[in-house]
Amino acid sequence: MKKIATPLSDESIKSLKAGEEVLLTGTIYTARDQAHLRMCRMIEKEEKLPLELKGETIYYCGPSPAGERIIGSCGPTTSSRMDAFTEPLLRVGLLGMIGKGSRSEEVREAIKRYKAVYFITPGGAGAYLSKKVKSSVVEGFEDLGPEAIYRLDVEDFPLVVGIDSKGNDIYKRGEK
Repeated sequence: MKKIATPLSDESIKSLKAGEEVLLTGTIYTARDQAHLRMCRMIEKEEKLPLELKGETIYYCGPSPAGERIIGSCGPTTSSRMDAFTEPLLRVGLLGMIGKGSRSEEVREAIKRYKAVYFITPGGAGAYLSKKVKSSVVEGFEDLGPEAIYRLDVEDFPLVVGIDSKGNDIYKRGEK
C-alpha cells in the first residue's frame, strides 16, 4: 500500500495507477452538491473562493454531527452528482477528488486533461473513516450545515485510485 500526502504534487499523482491502494495523510476539504454549485458560480463571477483549490483534494462528504468527537460519521457520497461541477474546479487547480462510484466519460477525460486523480473509498464505512480524521474545522459556507466546506486533517485515510492521471478507470476495466 502506497502512502501519499497532501497537498498532492504532480509527481505523486503521476506515480498513481488505477486500482492501487493508498493511505492519504494531510489536509482534505469536504464539499457536496450545494458547496460545489456555489464555488462554480463564484468561479464564473471571478469571485474569491473560501479556499485556494490549487493542489488540493475535495472529499465528497457531508459529515454527521460530531457530538463530543472530532467528527461524526464521514462516509463518501455518490461522486457522479458532482460531475457537472468537476471541470471548473479542475481548471482552477483542484488535483484530487474522493468519493464513491463511477464518473462520467466527460469527467474521466477532464481528469486526464488536467492530470488529476479520482480516489474512491467505501460507502458504509463512515464511522471507521471518522477515526482517521485528526481535526475538523468549517472552512466555508457555514450556512450549509453538514454541506459546508470542512477542512479535515487526516492520517492514513484509506483510498483506492479510481481514475488515474492517464484516464485509466477501474470501473471501465470492470466493464471489460
